[in-house]
Order: sequence, then C-alpha cells, then structure tokens
Amino acid sequence: MADWLAALDRRAELRAKAGLTRRLTPRPADDQMTDLAGNDYLGLATHPQVTTAAAAALSAYGLGATGSRLVRGSTDAHQALEDELAQWLGTDRALVFSSGYLANIGALRALVQPRTLLVSDAHNHASLIDGCRISGAETVVTPHADVNAVAAALAAAPGRPAVVVTESVFSVDGDLAPLARLHAVARRHGALLLVDDAHALGVIGPAGAGGVAAAKLSGEPDVVVTATLSKALGGAGGLVAGPAEFVRHLVETGRTFIFDTALPPAVAAGVHAALGLVRAGDDLRAELSDRVGLAVDRLRAAGLTVSVPDAAVISVTAPGPEAATTWAADCRDRGVAVGCFRPPSTPDSRSRLRLTISAGVPRAAFERAVDVIVETAP
Repeated sequence: MADWLAALDRRAELRAKAGLTRRLTPRPADDQMTDLAGNDYLGLATHPQVTTAAAAALSAYGLGATGSRLVRGSTDAHQALEDELAQWLGTDRALVFSSGYLANIGALRALVQPRTLLVSDAHNHASLIDGCRISGAETVVTPHADVNAVAAALAAAPGRPAVVVTESVFSVDGDLAPLARLHAVARRHGALLLVDDAHALGVIGPAGAGGVAAAKLSGEPDVVVTATLSKALGGAGGLVAGPAEFVRHLVETGRTFIFDTALPPAVAAGVHAALGLVRAGDDLRAELSDRVGLAVDRLRAAGLTVSVPDAAVISVTAPGPEAATTWAADCRDRGVAVGCFRPPSTPDSRSRLRLTISAGVPRAAFERAVDVIVETAP
C-alpha cells in the first residue's frame, strides 16, 4: 500500500534535482514585502471603497452565497456586478463564475459542438489548455502569436465549426496578442474568437476595458471574452461576456456554473466597487505605465534580458531553473516578492522572473525593489 507514496517521493526527488520544487509561503496580514509578484495591478484589493462595500455586503448576506447560482446563490450583488461588467465590456451580457479557471473551462466546453476544431496559442494559460482538453474537441496548438499558422489551421478544416483561443495579454511574457488580425482571420473562415482578457482588463483599453476593447472588437457577435476578477479588480472570481444567446446557453448547460457554489456576495460587491474605480482610473493606469517603463529601462541597462511588456507583466530571463529559484529567494530575503516561473509552467522551457507591476506599491519602495532585482541578478 505504501508503494504509491514511495513513487510520489521519488517524483519529488527528481523535481528537486531539476530545481522544480514548489513550496507554499504564507504571508501575514501585516506583510511588509514589496509586492512585484501579485496581480493587484491598480492597488484596489485594499482600497477603502472596495473593502467598505465588501464589509457591508458581508454583514447583509453573510459569509457565503449558500448555494449554486441556480439554487440560492444568485443575489442582487451578483446581478449588479454582471450588469455593469456587460456595459463596461460592450457585450450583451456577462456571467460571473467563482474563478477565472472555471470561467475558461465552462466557456470552452459551451463553445464546442460536434466536429469543432479549437485553435489554441502555444503560450495560452493552463486554464485554457485544460478547457480545450476537457471539451473533448480536436485541438491544434499554433506557434505563439502566429496569425498565419492560425489561418493555415482553419483553412485545413473547411466547413468545420472552429474557435480561435487566445489570451489578450499573455501571462508569461506580458505581450499582447494580435487580436484584430486574429479576429479578421477567424471571421474569414467562419470561426469564433475566444479571448482571455485577464491580464489586460483594467490595465489597457478605453476606461480600462481590456485588450478586446483596445482592438475595437467590443460587442462583436463572434467574440467571447473571459477574464478573472482577481487581478486589476482586486477580488476573486471569473467572468464570461458575449452575446446574450451564449450566456443563456451557459446558464442552462454550463457545468462549471451550474454545479459550483456561487461567488460570495461580499466579493461580488467589493469587485463592483473596484469596477467603478477602474473605469475612472486613467491616472492609475498612467502611473502603472510609467512604472513599467522605468523598470524595463533599469533592467535592460543592467544587461538583463527583458520582455517587451504591453501591459504590466515583465519577464526577466534567468540562466536556468535553479538560478531563477535562487534569484527569487535572494529578492525575498531583501524584502521583495517576485514571481519565479520555471518549466513546466513556462511554454518555452525558459526560466524567468515574472514581475507584475502595481500602482498600489509606494513609489519609493517600487524603485528600491527594481534595484534589488538588479543587484541580486545571477
């Protein structure tokens, strides 16, 4: 009976030798680390208006939603949030899920019909990859941001229903997908376009409405938008937005929606308050953009290999997984939290630090953090 546990130990040993051990590091409520690892891009997770709205809803509704959305889990807080999300994104309707992961899986499963072909970017997030797998549809993985490869995959499947699957701002290197060109190719072949806008929402586009809005694709009938509410909106949960007919289909058939306990009403209310701040947050986005530029300039001046960020994700190449782990640990020892991405989490087998810039970090602390990253570089 112990053989399976011994096998797990052996796998852990092999991961350790490859520098791929992962550990949980709890943080206290009064954490003093300078955060360049989290996704609170606009610093709204602790904004007084957000926490006050969440606290009021917590008092009114209680801790949890008490059921799935179709049983007792839908509240006025959910409806108000969904209505404003749809207005902001320029879609018929929006539907809130308990996580962005479940939103992606649910959306992809709902888009698949017999003979559907999914054309997925090689750098897509794990939730999109898993969504493609769980859907059961044939999936073609195309080279990163390669519009011609997408066109070729669609041309090779004439007459079949198809969905082009992409992030807007990619979560590993922070580059922006060629959304307008992908949409043009998809439409030419009668395919749909699903865009995970998680890292763009709140950061780019008019009123921070994301990459789809920036590409002038809002409300297009052949575009479905997914995202998480846990990044620039500072909360938790996920969303799917698009044509009313598709959202209705999700409500009636989407397993990750129907059979999951709803997002807590307090979180929905807090995110709704954050959404108002995001829509009026051009100054925050300007500060965020300025910080991204400053970080890239300093890192490159130090001779480091840095991605070209289109939003607030910066990728800094490390020599290997062990070097990346040591680099991140050295930063942490000096009070700076950074992301450490190593295979198999990276689609190109390249290790790197991932920096997620936040306008909510005090400016002096942010600049010091960039200096620490340079000073501890391998």
